[in-house]
Amino acid sequence: MLLVDGEGTPLSAMTVAANVSEVHAVETLVDDRVTRRKPQRLMYDKAADADWLRETLGLRGIEFICPHRTNRTKPPTQDGRPLRRYKRRYKVERTISWLHNCRRLITRWEYYPELFESFVHLGCLYTILKRF
Repeated sequence: MLLVDGEGTPLSAMTVAANVSEVHAVETLVDDRVTRRKPQRLMYDKAADADWLRETLGLRGIEFICPHRTNRTKPPTQDGRPLRRYKRRYKVERTISWLHNCRRLITRWEYYPELFESFVHLGCLYTILKRF
C-alpha cells in the first residue's frame, strides 16, 4: 500500500498480507506517514468502500474520496462532486510504475517480509531522490 501526495511523492508505504483486507490497513497507512501534516483528502479505489472508514476518517478531518461499489445495497453517501477529483488518481498509478523500475519490487523474492518492506522503502527513497 502506498500513500502519495498530490505530485506523486511517496509519503508512506507498507506491505500487508494477502489475506488481510486493505480497508483495515488504510488508517495505519495514514498514521505512518513521514510528514507531520495530515492529508486533507484521501483517494482510494472501490476496495475501501466502507461507511465506517468514511466516518472514522471524517472524524479525523480527512475527506475520503472513494467510488461506491456497483453491488452496494446501502444508499450512497457522497454525490459526484468529490469524485471529480478521482480522475487525478493516475498520479498514484504513475508512482507505482516508478517503483516497478526496481526489479526486486515486481516479484517478491525475499522470504522474510521485513526484507521486502525495506526494499519497498528503498524504492520509495530512490523515486524521491530521482526528482532532485
